Amino acid sequence: MEGDIAQLGQFIGAGLAAIGSGTAAIGVGHVAGNFLAGALRNPSGAASQTATLFIGIAFAEALGIFSFLVALLLMFAV
Repeated sequence: MEGDIAQLGQFIGAGLAAIGSGTAAIGVGHVAGNFLAGALRNPSGAASQTATLFIGIAFAEALGIFSFLVALLLMFAV
């Protein structure tokens, strides 16, 4: 009985940690959408901001990967 409750807690914790993967996708959408909005307003400045775009996307994806790893650790290592 106690093992079932502990396993249930692991799965609930892993599911809550996996929410971060979905929010990372939302973050990437915001970064790309705001870049496009700015590029359409000022096309001459868009070329100098592409590096910032890729850095923002990389940070958002890194947070999603980190939350996925936490979910895996909660499921299998704890």
